[in-house]
Amino acid sequence: MRVVAIIPARYSSTRLPAKPLQKLGRKSIIEWVYEAVSGAVADVFVATDDERIAQEVARFGGRAIMTSTSLRSGTDRCAEALDKIEARYDVVINVQGDEPFIRREHIETLLACFKHADTEIATLAKPFTEEDGINSLLNSNNVKVVVGDAGRALYFSRSPIPYLRDVRAEEWLNDHTYLKHLGIYAFRASVLRAVTRLESTPLERAERLEQLRWLEHGYRITVAETEYASIGIDTAEDLQRAEEFINSGLWRE
Repeated sequence: MRVVAIIPARYSSTRLPAKPLQKLGRKSIIEWVYEAVSGAVADVFVATDDERIAQEVARFGGRAIMTSTSLRSGTDRCAEALDKIEARYDVVINVQGDEPFIRREHIETLLACFKHADTEIATLAKPFTEEDGINSLLNSNNVKVVVGDAGRALYFSRSPIPYLRDVRAEEWLNDHTYLKHLGIYAFRASVLRAVTRLESTPLERAERLEQLRWLEHGYRITVAETEYASIGIDTAEDLQRAEEFINSGLWRE
């Protein structure tokens, strides 16, 4: 199976400007992500819309591909980059450029889904724990997913799903296993190109989650569970939290 990992990274961000270039320890966020992915996949590219990011990638010895500034999502950026790469691949991994603690185990678990010929799209989820607390479950930035018996996503939401009727919210984590979606995907190459041509859908617009568009159009998303957490960086507070994570030494485990 020929695999390529593409890391979409754009310069503009309303909550954390120049996010890929922000320093985390001694390295930029994009360097952290690139190094982590390179440990599991031989062919890795950063898809960016800004020369400053491309220059940073070149500085640490990575490969960058310039893409349009008008693309609506990282998935679209991955698809455009894929079309610019001369080699041909069976599976494309989309690793967000703000996930510096992606692990080899994440990628291996994701790729294992493609041992099944009917896998179109795969992603990861981690169970919420009691230690996470109810506020983490209620946080709309933590996307939740429910999965059917076949291991495929039924729905993604910013709200806690399912809603436990007749159970106090404080007891939800004791009474049910909730799954937190991790923002890493893998696609069959043909499926990646197809989903970027889909029209926007009502559920996508309601929740601002592009994976709902894929579900509404009938694509199957396989969800694999992982025990390893990840820390996405969207805000200055997230960056500070990531710094504390590095200083704790836990990220080496």
